Amino acid sequence: MVSPKHHIFICTSCRINGTQQGYCFQQDSVKILQTFLEEIDERELSGDVMLNNTGCFGICDKGPIVVVYPEGVWYGKVTVDDVERIMDEHIEGGKVVEDLVI
Repeated sequence: MVSPKHHIFICTSCRINGTQQGYCFQQDSVKILQTFLEEIDERELSGDVMLNNTGCFGICDKGPIVVVYPEGVWYGKVTVDDVERIMDEHIEGGKVVEDLVI
């Protein structure tokens, strides 16, 4: 079994029936997920960082939502431009990106 150092969850507004609709989806959360995938691959961190999309966290007004474990840090209003910062500062640097925390 894989034991990643970090597990990142991104709300993509995925519904039980498999459709994607909702606030985070409308705010490019799928593109955010794709950007995380690219960053993880480029940095050769695929064994250290696990990435999953999720359904709604129920705090849509703060979305798109990204949650990073094991720290349990919740980031809100995340954009594609924030992904590199989260990777640099949090995932590789070990420091929470405070201005994105909700």
